[in-house]
Amino acid sequence: MAKLFKEAGRVKNVLSANAEHYAQIEGLLDEEDFKVLVTREDLENLMQDLFERVGKPIEQALKTAHLTKEIIGQVVLVGAGTRVPKVQEILQKVVGQDLAKNLNTDEAATLGAVYKAADLSTGFQVKKFLTKDAVIYPIQVVFERETQEGIKQVKRTLFGLMNPYPQKKIITFNKHMTDFSFNVNYADLEYLQNNEIANVGSLNLSEVSLIGVVDALKKHTGDNIETKGIKTHFAMDDSGILNLMNVELVVEKTVTETEEEGTFSKLGSTISKLFGGEEKPVLEEPESNQKPEESTEEKPPSKDQPKNDTENKNATEKETSKEVKPKIITLKEPIEATEKFLTVNVLNKKQFEESVTKLGKLDKTEKELNRRATALNNLESFVIDVQNRLYEDDFVAAATEDEAKKIKESCSEVSDWLYEDGSDADADTYEKKLEQLKTLTNDLFGRVWEHNERPEALNALNSMLNHSSHFLINAKNLTKTTNPEKDIFTDVEVESLEKLIKETEEWKEKTIEEQNKLKKYEPIRLTVRSITEKMAALDREVKYLVNKIKLWRPKKVEKPKEEKEEVEKKQEEEEKPAEEEAKVTEEENTIETPDVKEHQQDDEIKPSKSEESEDKHSEL
Repeated sequence: MAKLFKEAGRVKNVLSANAEHYAQIEGLLDEEDFKVLVTREDLENLMQDLFERVGKPIEQALKTAHLTKEIIGQVVLVGAGTRVPKVQEILQKVVGQDLAKNLNTDEAATLGAVYKAADLSTGFQVKKFLTKDAVIYPIQVVFERETQEGIKQVKRTLFGLMNPYPQKKIITFNKHMTDFSFNVNYADLEYLQNNEIANVGSLNLSEVSLIGVVDALKKHTGDNIETKGIKTHFAMDDSGILNLMNVELVVEKTVTETEEEGTFSKLGSTISKLFGGEEKPVLEEPESNQKPEESTEEKPPSKDQPKNDTENKNATEKETSKEVKPKIITLKEPIEATEKFLTVNVLNKKQFEESVTKLGKLDKTEKELNRRATALNNLESFVIDVQNRLYEDDFVAAATEDEAKKIKESCSEVSDWLYEDGSDADADTYEKKLEQLKTLTNDLFGRVWEHNERPEALNALNSMLNHSSHFLINAKNLTKTTNPEKDIFTDVEVESLEKLIKETEEWKEKTIEEQNKLKKYEPIRLTVRSITEKMAALDREVKYLVNKIKLWRPKKVEKPKEEKEEVEKKQEEEEKPAEEEAKVTEEENTIETPDVKEHQQDDEIKPSKSEESEDKHSEL
């Protein structure tokens, strides 16, 4: 079935660009090959029930947004499924216009996300990309209320269809005087298709229980207190996740306040409440949408009005008695709320800590099992590898009889132990056994490696000696003794290179002769490391001299005085015709021209400071 499914997907992709194609699978059943011709028409007939769904998302989106298809400016395809010709044909009929094909359908969603991120970011300036997140699964609150006819179930919409988010909402319960509970559910989803509703799953989201309502109401009772109900605050965040923020009892209390109550007295009252041991309800001013109560305070008289006896009398009464005015204060008392999620049970703190501890133990156990399996595999592989190599010619020649015997016995002992007592050993034991075997075989493996790598290292050394010798021949012709005009190198530098080449060649011949006299199982005399050290010394010396060639500049040789005067005289004779021609041009055009002589004098070649500084050389 897996082969058929894979081949069906391949054929579907091919038929998006071709009218027909062969589906073929080798050895599908009883070593029999499968091959059949599939046409695009056959595929479309098989998918007829699926094609009926293609246009519905567009129609549903337009209906939900209360828009018509005439306002659509462009339709961008998203997803590889839109490459099917029949799908494009249906979409084109639904929208009544050509489809945009300027984007790769596999990348369209990603490009849109990147563009939106650039639009939100302050670091990029792009064309405005206006999008809004809206609720597509409306949410409601369901609770029970006692009426004269009995208990009645009430539903209130919390977030309706196409409400934008992030957003905060408040549900007020006015009739409940005791502890109660309510449910948060999905609202009517009839506008969705049946398969989409099935994918939503349970329509019940959570159950919220309120505790302490009676005590809160008793705490705020009196003649001047009016209950405004229990307010439940919800918030839907940027991700569309609904959260219960807090629940509180809201009451309004009418108090009297002296007109001349100063700011300092109010501030003192606030400070005393802040530092008091008992928690006080939060004070809140009336909401903006509520009409403020009419004030009983009389307006002060205008400065333009003349003062009369009545005003003087009122002023006198004002000094003796202070007028009072009513003021409404909003009090908020927190209500304890417990939320039980009906979709996924949320762990409490203790359960969460226990779960984290359990997961940590499982991770530790898994890592230890992986470490043990790796150590066992490494030990088994090493034992088998050593046992096989001991029969190879290189290892037979490089090992003594006692050494080979000891290694074979150790490998056999470990191999037997692995299949008997060592089958249940831990990772530390396996790693210790492997380290012991490596220590035992290091000398043998090292000798074999030296014998195999030495020829290549000697070839590299011979090549470097040849190049160094050729360079030495050329360097001898670039000294002050042999070539005064190109004295790049000193005699000491050339002699140092010549001495190093000679010493290296003598060392090579001597050590090769000594190594050839030794048996392969005897200690190595000519090591690869010693060869690389000799090569590094030659390379360092030659590179130093090559850099001197790159930095060298020829010395500036000044001409004799008589020859210099003749050159200057010749230049003056050549400049005279040019000066006369310049004067004629100036008289005709009345345009000032720069003095040719001055420019030519400025152009005279002079030694630069950089050349003088570079002419100095230091010797080692």
